Amino acid sequence: GLFCRFLKLNILNLSSDQITLRQPDDWHVHLRDGETLGSIVKHTSRVFRRAVVMPNLDPPITSIELAKNYRERILKTVPADIAFTPLMTAYLTDNLPIDVLVDGFREGVFIGAKLYPVNATTNSSYGVSDIHAIDVLLEAMERIDMPLLIHGEVTDLDVDIFDREAVFIEQKLEPMLRRFPKIRVVLEHITTLQAVQFVETSGFRLAATITPHHLHINRNAMFAGGLRSDFYCLPVVKREIHRLALRKAATSGKSCFFLGTDSAPHLRAYKETACACAGIFNAPYAIESYAEIFEEENALDRLEAFASEYGPAFYGLGLNKSSITLERKKHIVPKMLELGTSGNLKESVVPFHAGETLSWRILKN
Repeated sequence: GLFCRFLKLNILNLSSDQITLRQPDDWHVHLRDGETLGSIVKHTSRVFRRAVVMPNLDPPITSIELAKNYRERILKTVPADIAFTPLMTAYLTDNLPIDVLVDGFREGVFIGAKLYPVNATTNSSYGVSDIHAIDVLLEAMERIDMPLLIHGEVTDLDVDIFDREAVFIEQKLEPMLRRFPKIRVVLEHITTLQAVQFVETSGFRLAATITPHHLHINRNAMFAGGLRSDFYCLPVVKREIHRLALRKAATSGKSCFFLGTDSAPHLRAYKETACACAGIFNAPYAIESYAEIFEEENALDRLEAFASEYGPAFYGLGLNKSSITLERKKHIVPKMLELGTSGNLKESVVPFHAGETLSWRILKN
């Protein structure tokens, strides 16, 4: 694709026991809202300088004012000694006014707009019924060069859930890109070999984010020893062939693939239930998780570009001036993390890698 190029790599420091990287950004994260907002934000802001915040609240972010208010609520939870910028997104609906996108983007409130096919994932019931229904919005976004962020799955009941991404690319995404060939698109949290190949070769202004959990686990993880709702996310993890394709893409040094955690916490009550919510909370150890993958693929020299350079280049933003350092030191991820309180009851979530040993950790200043 147009954005899929090999770029010169620039690791600040790479030794056997430490890696110093330009501070990374998270180009796809769910921070939620309400009582647990601050507890969730701290895990992202401790490592990432900027983060593209998903708009699928209830009600969703469908106006400039809602986005401003949400951004303020986020910023109020960030400690004074941490520099963190939430990058807000608009939630596309069939009847969203064009002015919301145009004015919000030109005023710097929105960095992009999110397309959720209706009922594709958490809080997507307000989403787009059919891409043709928002052609007028896509035309405006193409005209002002506003990035379109896509949850790329069809929701037809007759399509197998493991095929929904590949079918979306063939039946929805490619025809849309042919109608709007100059629109800038991020296909978020890709999960398949088909997505990797399309992003690499399509020739459109297309990039993709890749999560840490889709690099670590395949669909067997959801059924190991029983039904494991903590590994249930949307898009669902796929066969091993797809996981290997994602690992190759993420560590390839190609600029069309960059970091987006899709960290999506759910409290235990919503995970341990007959109808568990989709989402994996990976923010607490996200950069450490990526480092594991890059080391296993003998590509630690490419981690900084994936985490800190390709995303800003795609969005037309400057690179961060600050840095972080990872040290090689084994540590066990807690089995549970507290996210705040609801009355007298402590709310908790299971982080990705719960109970596992990771080889890298953030070096404390």
